[in-house]
Amino acid sequence: MALLVWFTMGIALWHFTVFLPDRFWQGIVGAFLGSVIGSLVFGSLVFAATGSGLGSTDVGTALLAFPGVAAGLSVVWAIGVRQERQQAYDA
Repeated sequence: MALLVWFTMGIALWHFTVFLPDRFWQGIVGAFLGSVIGSLVFGSLVFAATGSGLGSTDVGTALLAFPGVAAGLSVVWAIGVRQERQQAYDA
């Protein structure tokens, strides 16, 4: 159940990327993948470190998605900016 919560929070927070300049790697689809994968990976790591089961959910489970989404979007953003600079340098 926790995986569903993290996945849903990743999608919900992904919607706010519409307010950012589109410099994500692969555009809005890359931002979607970064937010969802980031929330799932971070939430799973925290649950594995604390020894919690994936069936137990509470408000804290949903809040675990925030840093994961931020990390995932940051990685995808950095890759997009690097790719954009490389294309400008090559031209």
